[in-house]
Amino acid sequence: MAHRLLIVDDHAGFRSSARRLLELDGFDVVGEAADGREALELARMVLPDLVLLDVALPDASGFEIAERISAPVVLTSSRDPVDLGRRIDESCALGFVPKDRLSGELLRALLRQTR
Repeated sequence: MAHRLLIVDDHAGFRSSARRLLELDGFDVVGEAADGREALELARMVLPDLVLLDVALPDASGFEIAERISAPVVLTSSRDPVDLGRRIDESCALGFVPKDRLSGELLRALLRQTR
């Protein structure tokens, strides 16, 4: 059974390419959101198994949104994780995947760690 995924990023181009990549890798993308407010609403409606969440959204920090979403979260960014300091490790997220390394394999590996 495919994992139900919600993609949250303010860049439509990234959402589109991530959707294509992850659908080809077996994920069922059940929604896309461009900001934190929309992410919270969609997460309640579509009940994803996983949320791919950008750390920098126009209306909120991805770290703050991760705290409010009940589904497991994987943070992502085009920024170097070193720039984000300990915030990644201290967050409730399963982990962090740089946008240029995004793959279904990495997302599944992070999901397996929670079981």
